[in-house]
Amino acid sequence: MRKTGRKTGLVFFPAFDWAISPTHPEREERLLYTRDQVFEEGLLDLGNIIEFKPAMAAPEDIQRVHICVPDVGSVVTESHLISAGGAITAADKVLRGEVDNAFALVRPPGHHAMRVVHGARGFCNINIEAVMVENLRKKYGRRRIAIVDTDCHHGDGTQDIYWHDPDTLYISIHQDGRTLYPGSGFPEEFGGPNALGTTINVPLPPNTSDEGFLHVLDHLILPVLEEFKPDLIINSAGQDNHYTDPITNMRFSAQGYATLNDRLRPHIAVLEGGYSIEGALPYVNVGIILAMAGLDYSSVREPDYNPAAVKQSKDITKYIEEVTSDIYMFWKSRESLKAELVGDVRYVKRERDIFYDTDRIREQQQEIVRVCDDCGGLITLDSVASTGNHIFAVIVPGRSCPACRVEGEKVFDSIDRAKHGIRHLYFQDRDRDIYLVK
Repeated sequence: MRKTGRKTGLVFFPAFDWAISPTHPEREERLLYTRDQVFEEGLLDLGNIIEFKPAMAAPEDIQRVHICVPDVGSVVTESHLISAGGAITAADKVLRGEVDNAFALVRPPGHHAMRVVHGARGFCNINIEAVMVENLRKKYGRRRIAIVDTDCHHGDGTQDIYWHDPDTLYISIHQDGRTLYPGSGFPEEFGGPNALGTTINVPLPPNTSDEGFLHVLDHLILPVLEEFKPDLIINSAGQDNHYTDPITNMRFSAQGYATLNDRLRPHIAVLEGGYSIEGALPYVNVGIILAMAGLDYSSVREPDYNPAAVKQSKDITKYIEEVTSDIYMFWKSRESLKAELVGDVRYVKRERDIFYDTDRIREQQQEIVRVCDDCGGLITLDSVASTGNHIFAVIVPGRSCPACRVEGEKVFDSIDRAKHGIRHLYFQDRDRDIYLVK
């Protein structure tokens, strides 16, 4: 292995006391096999790979991102707080200059958790990447963030949280939602009226291999990142695109994942999905770690790897090339699209039916955002869940303009809970770091 000057931090947290069920794919063995492989390969004996212990996120960290119904303690466990805290630890080590980059190998995962949380969906209670991002923004003032989500499932939660945020670029590369949970993540999902173009979705057909993923990286993701110029790049590092994963239909390999991270150069990676516990995760994670550390990963291979068996068809190659080109051209036209799609309206409304598949809760949500040229826009959320909880939330965005702030405060003060049958009224000021509940 060639040594370089890149120091890489690792944070492990397998969450022994948290699992949906003893045999569920999302269980502690996801990380135990990886940890064994890291020790076996002697990675922690290298001078530039350093392990750190996870901290615990505070309720205030969660409230900076989510509206938890009725409160944080009702929807998270200690394991969720440590998982988010592990991601925060990874970010802290990078921002303090102790390492050049860091990989948080933690669970439970988070990218399906949306802004409002009535329960768990897609194995996720809170969005650990978003909690990490807002924590580092508060502490270090880093505003311009790019999140590249390589999980096989569309990160609908992360998309929802940053839908109206012009300072956060969210790119998701995933299996086509017509063939896989959560059934979203299409190119026309492009961001809210004040943040058009800061959401980019790349749905890929089943049986896409390394060739297809790396084509999207080279011809779309890297050029967009070059133009966006983020302060930090975060890899939401799901690994269920692997050809052995039991719940997906893709053909990505450990070499493909390592190459992607080598070219992407994320400052922080956070583990998301990936459920081939023995056949994929130990090799993929070792490949990612070596790539992040600037070390030779060419010998990382799964025991059953056969290039011919995972090669994608010519039809898939052609389709991916066309989709990638179309999305990039769409993104380049984002400024003109705002005038066309938004026009002169002052408010934009979204009506959504959200299903919490893990907890079997259904939510009816109405979101209204103020169209604003100066910030991400004031947001109000009216949410009714099948549990009987009816809540209303007022959200003032980060770097808010005076008009959005004043209007938000007026709305919060004027809502009559009893008249509208609202059980809980929330005020989340992401600019001044204020969280109020009535």
